[in-house]
Amino acid sequence: MQANVKGTTMPVLEMLLDPGEAIISTHGDLSWMSANMRLSQTTNTGGGGGLMAGLKRAVGGGGVFLTRYEAEGGPGMVTFASKVPGRIFPVDVSPGHGYVVHRHGWLCGTPGITPSVALQQTFRGGLWGGEGFILQKLEGEGQAWVELSGEIATYELAGGQSLLVHPGHAGMFNDSVTFSVIRLPGIANRVFGADGHHLVSLTGPGTIWLQSMPLPVLAHTLSEYIGSGGTRDAAAGGVVGGVLGNVLGRQG
Repeated sequence: MQANVKGTTMPVLEMLLDPGEAIISTHGDLSWMSANMRLSQTTNTGGGGGLMAGLKRAVGGGGVFLTRYEAEGGPGMVTFASKVPGRIFPVDVSPGHGYVVHRHGWLCGTPGITPSVALQQTFRGGLWGGEGFILQKLEGEGQAWVELSGEIATYELAGGQSLLVHPGHAGMFNDSVTFSVIRLPGIANRVFGADGHHLVSLTGPGTIWLQSMPLPVLAHTLSEYIGSGGTRDAAAGGVVGGVLGNVLGRQG
């Protein structure tokens, strides 16, 4: 098995598989593949769990079923393209050394990887924590490939050392790092704070990877530049009208 990350701003993960080799991924993440790749749906990743493990994945932002890609009759290729500008990189997972990833970050992995949900705080905190609360946990044994958006900042936290992070920017961290959703003190922060009033507290020991451009933040930033449906329809109508006018003018 060989993994190639191609591109820079919008990278593509190209997986080259020998006959009989396989990888697993969430349903729908496929970009393109060779004709000899066989696809099947499974709830068992090699780490066990069956349907219950599938339900945990669904809570963590994945799906009940995973797609298994296996090369048949010769070498095969399957690729996964990034959704937004950022980075794709591998992590080695082993018993006692897992990772917690933001809910859209896991691309694919070897069959020994077991993705599930990471819940380490109260249910009430989960209701208000947004994107940063519901995270995927990668356990088992094997290699996984993760996609983080924007630029990546890495920090090593000592035991007991904490960092407060906007929920969407928490890209990935070792499963030795504990996290909880906290409320900023003060009525002014709660009502008028532009950054919201909930942050994720990440406490070491362990490594954390923070992403500069999470999808929810990007969508919120672009929303003010996107007009209403009527405005978009009018603009589209103007463009179509202009094209038709040019065509008719040339024919005349």
